[in-house]
Amino acid sequence: MERLLRLHPREIDLSLDRIERLMLELGSPDRQLPPVIHVAGTNGKGSTTAFMRAMLEAEGRGVHVYTSPHLVSFHERIRIAAKGGGRFVDEDALADTLIEVERVNDGRPITHFEITTAAAIVLFARNPADVVILEVGLGGRLDATNIITEPLATVITPVSVDHEKFLGDTIELIAAEKAGIVKQGRPVIVAPQAQEALAIIEAEAARKRAPLFVANQDWVATPERGRLVYQDEDGLLDLPQPRLIGRHQFTNAGTAIATLRRSGLGVSTEAIEQGLADVEWPARLQRLTAGALVERAPEEAEIWLDGGHNPGAGIAIAEAMADLEERVPRPLYLIAGMLNTKDPLGFFQPFAGLARRVYTVPVPSSLAGRDPVELAVIASEVDLATEPSDSVGDALDRIAREETTLGPPRILICGSLYLAGTTLAENGTPPR
Repeated sequence: MERLLRLHPREIDLSLDRIERLMLELGSPDRQLPPVIHVAGTNGKGSTTAFMRAMLEAEGRGVHVYTSPHLVSFHERIRIAAKGGGRFVDEDALADTLIEVERVNDGRPITHFEITTAAAIVLFARNPADVVILEVGLGGRLDATNIITEPLATVITPVSVDHEKFLGDTIELIAAEKAGIVKQGRPVIVAPQAQEALAIIEAEAARKRAPLFVANQDWVATPERGRLVYQDEDGLLDLPQPRLIGRHQFTNAGTAIATLRRSGLGVSTEAIEQGLADVEWPARLQRLTAGALVERAPEEAEIWLDGGHNPGAGIAIAEAMADLEERVPRPLYLIAGMLNTKDPLGFFQPFAGLARRVYTVPVPSSLAGRDPVELAVIASEVDLATEPSDSVGDALDRIAREETTLGPPRILICGSLYLAGTTLAENGTPPR
């Protein structure tokens, strides 16, 4: 991995030229894949992918899955179909495939994401499966995963402002990059969108004559009395609520159901129900109940972990915390670390009046981590009480020393997938 990182001077350099050349030299494994579902969007890509995988596996289908970034181990990015459910790629297969693509690339410039995506595609082409789910790394139009020219279907989850340096600083520009995965004549399943984003997606689909299947027009997924009600032209499904926490997960589950039904994969209602119950997606409102860090928290504390890091994610996570507060009131404390490429003001705004205090911490696994003192100043601009801390563990110690007259606290560790990964590693509970 360290050697591959040296092949290109820039971590992100969006282009298809290098991956197209490498695919050809590898024998075009991108054209030897099982049917592909290609997923782009700003928020909800991973959860939507996790729902689709769980439902397909409940139906007995073999599913390869490619996601990014990873939380603790790179192997999390490449899930290989296996009997009884997929597994992370093993060390030998990953190392052998990376060495092969490195040899074929022959030292020429290529980004780390491009060459590892090539390795994933080689692995997927060589191992049997019924479906491949490919999650876009960044944007869509020039993302390495867009080497796929004939997907079974494309999916666009909610689009909001993020990665402005690479994708543009307006919702329209970002939506145009995401819509770059739309392919000629292939169905496009669209999650709820801001009107500006939807207009761009609709225009691209019209240009490509790609059939659209749009949330709240062609399909609807809503929470009703603690259940998920899904409806489209094929009928209504009255389903259990998703295992993943938060109102936004009803939307992500609906997007997954819409995609599987529109793709003609024939997933039964029973498999959809089982998938909703079985789904796992670490660091997305994940409840931490045991581990080294949990032991440092106050007795009976409720600890949640989420890697969301942009304003759209902030809204969704804050809504989930508000829902928990309504059911079981507890004082809410945030432990937050963010990268200096993100919008902390937009992320923190939804927590105003909801969080008792924000403890800001470094992001130890990234050189782009924002200084905790600077982050605390920004959080205070939306009237949040703030306190810089040295680490997640230090913040937990400080919360444990807080006045306890309000009862056991609810603690949310948030703001960065890098911070989430470090937290899971330090807690001793990495994804399995």
